Amino acid sequence: MKYNPPTQAVRDTFHQGTNRRAYEMLGAHPCTEGETRIWHFCLWAPHAKKVSLAGSFNGWDDGKHPMQKQHDGTWELRLSEEEVMRDAPEDGVPVYKYAVFGADGKRRLKADPYGFYAELRPNMGSRLFDLDGYRWRDGTWMKKRASFNAYQNPVNIYEVHIGSWRRHEDGSLLTYLEFADELIPYVKEMGYTHIELLPVMEHPLDMSWGYQVLGFYAATSRYGTPKQLMELIDRCHRAGVGVILDWVSAHFPRDEAGLFMLDGTPLYNHPDKRRGEIAQWGTMLFDFGRGEVCSYLLSNACFWLDVFHADGLRVDAVSGLLYYDFCKEQGEWLPNDYGGRENIDAIGFLRRLNETVYHDFTGVMMIAEEASAYPMVTAPTYLGGLGFGFKWNMGWMNDILSYLKKEPVHRRYHHDKLTFSMFYAFSENYILPFSHDEVVHGKHSMLDKNPGDLWQKFAGLRAVYAYTMAHPGKKLLFMGGEFAQFIEWKYDDQLDWFLLVYDRHPQVQECVKALNHIYRNTPALYEVEDSWDGFQWITASDTDNSVIAFLRTDSKGKAVLCVANFTPVFHPIYRIGLPVDGTLNEAFNTDRREYGGSDQYNAFEILLKVGGFNSFPYHADICVPPLSCCYFDYHKLETAAGAQSPAAEDAAVLQDGNPQEGAKAS
Repeated sequence: MKYNPPTQAVRDTFHQGTNRRAYEMLGAHPCTEGETRIWHFCLWAPHAKKVSLAGSFNGWDDGKHPMQKQHDGTWELRLSEEEVMRDAPEDGVPVYKYAVFGADGKRRLKADPYGFYAELRPNMGSRLFDLDGYRWRDGTWMKKRASFNAYQNPVNIYEVHIGSWRRHEDGSLLTYLEFADELIPYVKEMGYTHIELLPVMEHPLDMSWGYQVLGFYAATSRYGTPKQLMELIDRCHRAGVGVILDWVSAHFPRDEAGLFMLDGTPLYNHPDKRRGEIAQWGTMLFDFGRGEVCSYLLSNACFWLDVFHADGLRVDAVSGLLYYDFCKEQGEWLPNDYGGRENIDAIGFLRRLNETVYHDFTGVMMIAEEASAYPMVTAPTYLGGLGFGFKWNMGWMNDILSYLKKEPVHRRYHHDKLTFSMFYAFSENYILPFSHDEVVHGKHSMLDKNPGDLWQKFAGLRAVYAYTMAHPGKKLLFMGGEFAQFIEWKYDDQLDWFLLVYDRHPQVQECVKALNHIYRNTPALYEVEDSWDGFQWITASDTDNSVIAFLRTDSKGKAVLCVANFTPVFHPIYRIGLPVDGTLNEAFNTDRREYGGSDQYNAFEILLKVGGFNSFPYHADICVPPLSCCYFDYHKLETAAGAQSPAAEDAAVLQDGNPQEGAKAS
């Protein structure tokens, strides 16, 4: 990426916090002087006493290449390419750091905050890398993406950690390209619309999973070069798969080579530790009251969307940006100027971030991982919202997983865990996440969260997956969940793919595959998710049987009936009410034999009958299998506008005396 000399106006926007291309002026870039190719280095370190360049080309002698301080606190230096290539490593990519003599009198070797490539851990030096030259071939995808409406289209995300999805037989990591070779056909076959990669930004510690970033602009060298990551994303696009990147904007680690005390002062974090650090994580919090920090992060978000063609960013730990008291006890945080706990500067940054992204990159998704009840996270900024496109529905996730862990005999006392989400389902644009965070630290795998014997565990898992697919909201499932990984996720080993040679696991995988394709091909399951026009309760209060039923309806009125049974009790005849005369045809059933179930199903078309039930004018008697979820195509009979079918005229008369909701009908 060639150096783009900044005008004074551009420098001003960097310091004001509104620059979204700061990576073009800071860092290391090639350029030319006459016919000579040179490298331009630039570091913002306003309080440093002296800065010089040290690297493989000068024997790490920080006295050979001093940098010159500019009027705005940046330090600059130019070296010829011939000079920086001197004594280069075997792969021909020079390594460098900035030797910063800080305001506190200490000398520190710092990686380039805007560096595009880095040494392989445990080394933390930056490596010269020209991002120009990759030939993108995803033009068709990018053109289509520009008009993509994520709100009214299927979004089904497969969350992946590159280092532990698959590995070589000797335990070594796959490269970006080897990962692409294996992942893309799998994701296509399974029917996912997007993948979401745990942070691919450079991080020193594997066990942080990428959430403690040292090189915010550097694609991690664990799996290859930045251009190989570009090719991975390019190949995903050509295969029709979107790529979302996890993005960390709340905090950074204390590692010596990173942003911490870069110029001998708390340059990127607030100087007061009550605002500048999060002791529970051992990391530093970004100071959003400083313009240069805002430009650093705003530019970083745009960098991954622009240079790497990412289709969206899932913003990690948004609650940590919104609240000063996040993960802190009383006395450990400092209120804002109005006495509240809200971080007003960070809120302003998030609004600017989302306005910038949605203005400059049409069709992408900005997703908030936000666990509090902060209002209007996905509302437009002009209405006072934060401006995100989507928010993870952490409340729904916590409720359903809490419910799932209960013994079926006790679930009747916790039925509200199934139904409460519909009280707020349309308050935000939600994604329903079963993420990596839910299968670590003693929380058990998705399969092992289910109580009972093996049959019940697998049946319960299939049921909750199908229920999730029908519930309003876009979908996300962490890798391994689709084939019922039995143990918790391990970041330092591949998934237990060997389970697919045993019974039950391949059947769960087939069930998830079928659900994914049904979801993509059924507009009723994704088209209307912002109002009651797309959802209607049919059976909401059958606590005794732990059964729920609801309709999902598309914009043309075509409906799918979802019926879920969360106990191992089989109901050969179960009566439900329905609003319009018509027929039901079972379209999907998690209890079918091919999915590992007991093969109880509705084999024939079901005609609705005259007679009110649960305040509906029609009813049907269906088979409800144990620990299952079934979908029915609901074919409504058309009637003249304003007229009722003959059955409807008799409904009110017949309503009294019918079986109660949830009772077996004879």
